Amino acid sequence: MQDFEIRLAEVRRAIEAAAQKAGRDASEIDLIAVSKTHPAEAVLEAIRAGVTHLGENKVQEARGKIEAVGRGVWHLIGHVQTNKVKEAVRLFDWIDSVDRLELAQEIDRRAEPIGKTQNVLLQVNLAGESTKFGCAPDDARALAEAMNALPRLCLQGLMTIAPYVEDPEKVRPVFAGLRELRDRLEAETGLRLPVLSMGMSGDFPVAIEEGSTAVRIGTALFGARPKVKRERPEDPSFVEST
Repeated sequence: MQDFEIRLAEVRRAIEAAAQKAGRDASEIDLIAVSKTHPAEAVLEAIRAGVTHLGENKVQEARGKIEAVGRGVWHLIGHVQTNKVKEAVRLFDWIDSVDRLELAQEIDRRAEPIGKTQNVLLQVNLAGESTKFGCAPDDARALAEAMNALPRLCLQGLMTIAPYVEDPEKVRPVFAGLRELRDRLEAETGLRLPVLSMGMSGDFPVAIEEGSTAVRIGTALFGARPKVKRERPEDPSFVEST
């Protein structure tokens, strides 16, 4: 417990410093603790330490944790297959990785019978990496407008995953690009998109300086991930770092 509290305090200090540097209020930035591959006990530790936003990459892994822990605001941040949508809608408060119209329509369809309005983010692949999911920036306007028209979706903003680099300054243009894209979409469509989910353990201070309102932190909070057998070596979700 003490080790987690120390790491959490360090992350919060870094968030505060980055916000101050950018002339922002740190209270407007949500810290999403990503417990990918870590057990439910680690999530409980985070909750006891005051973390309220919790993130998972996979529906099947999250199921047991959410049922065991219950509390918190849960974000699905990994790629979503359409055959997992029904359970994702049941389990998660937010689905942060909507990247195609088919997926948005399935979320809408599954939310309707349970009377739920699902908070979602549009995932954009700003860097154009073949190993990352997300729509192309040029497709973002049409997809955002189509998502906004679905009655059981509440489109709250945009999400991106920057390339992994040793020097986070190298991905500053990715974060700036998402903010600029958000601003352009709001101006052109009249949509309100307050959430910018960008930044992970290795680069979140730069993301905050560029306007992030939600950072997804895994390793910096929970430590190195336990080794797990890969289901599919080519699955891009295995190369994403938090």
